[in-house]
Amino acid sequence: MTSAPRERQSRLEPSAALTTSPAQARSLFRAGLEVPTTGWAAGYAQTNLIAVPEDWADDVREFCARNPRPCPVLDVSEPGDPTTRLAPGADLRTDLPRYRVWHNGALTREITDATGVWRSDLVAFSIGCSFSFETLLRAAGIPLRHVEQGRNVSMYVTNRQCEPAGRLSGPMVVSMRQIPETLVEDAVRVTAAMPAVHGAPVHVGDPAELGVADLARPDFGDPVDAEPGDVPVFWACGVTPQAALMASRPPFAVTHAPGYMFLTDQPDRDYQVG
Repeated sequence: MTSAPRERQSRLEPSAALTTSPAQARSLFRAGLEVPTTGWAAGYAQTNLIAVPEDWADDVREFCARNPRPCPVLDVSEPGDPTTRLAPGADLRTDLPRYRVWHNGALTREITDATGVWRSDLVAFSIGCSFSFETLLRAAGIPLRHVEQGRNVSMYVTNRQCEPAGRLSGPMVVSMRQIPETLVEDAVRVTAAMPAVHGAPVHVGDPAELGVADLARPDFGDPVDAEPGDVPVFWACGVTPQAALMASRPPFAVTHAPGYMFLTDQPDRDYQVG
């Protein structure tokens, strides 16, 4: 039995989203607000979610350990436990704006409340998200075109294969931001200092080198328009485990919908090194 769908509400103004606290944002999502979380709760880290049956948890744990750029693990729950130390009192079943449900590697539905599908054997992995370094990019004077355009970030499946682990394998997924060419070095410097939320870009420039044929047709998220002088810059992305689900076909999983993240109570600067 699944929970009744929540009513979709309208998007907040960008300035209001930026200044909303993580707890306030989670409350809005729990009440039915369904929006991508880029540009939300400035200054706080966001995470990707993948929850798998306990007998697959070691495979996910090892896959993440072997592929730390796209899959930096920030927290792991006990079986069946929907809480996380990243936000005491929050509930991973209700506090994200949108979820995906998977059966045998196939996406079977998207929902806004995962309470009805959450199982007592699910182990939840909270994985670092590149939205976490966007506040620092903004502070460095680097524009975020997707936020300016009111869109989700663009994400692409690449031709780069992750290192397999146990029963899990699959390609790396990347997020792309259009960065003014004169600011690319600054973007690399800022993000390199945050390896727990994907770190420095994995590629700058020609998307064909990643096997991406058309930036206007992302695999996840929205197409984002470039401004004159922009260069596409690609970061490893926490949607990578979803690509591994599709390739490896575990019997069941619950994940976030790409771009619809969990907002933690952890300041993003806590993940800055050096």
